[in-house]
Amino acid sequence: MAADALSQVFSALADPTRRDMVARLAVGDATVNELAAPYDVSLQAVSKHLKVLEDAGLVSRSREAQRRPVHLEAQVFDLMTTWIERYRRQAEERYRRLDDVLAALPDDVPPMPPTPEGPPT
Repeated sequence: MAADALSQVFSALADPTRRDMVARLAVGDATVNELAAPYDVSLQAVSKHLKVLEDAGLVSRSREAQRRPVHLEAQVFDLMTTWIERYRRQAEERYRRLDDVLAALPDDVPPMPPTPEGPPT
């Protein structure tokens, strides 16, 4: 997934209504009317939200007779997870190195007493 596409996915998920729609679609496919039910917005507004999610690759629409269900595309989450996991591992490695430095410090070093002007700089 290119950086532009990843930005598009995160941008699409930045809206709480779209995140809620994604959470609902994680349970199962739904029609636009079903997705619109809990919101006090027009079907057109819901369709616009779905278009943003679709453009980001998060959802797709299919046709089943008269029904047009919206389907969550889970593979996009795998790509996002891979991207996030890389930076989580880097952060964990930095914390591990900090833990090593702190563990190497002697335990018997007394804390510096505060001065009347405040803590040392």
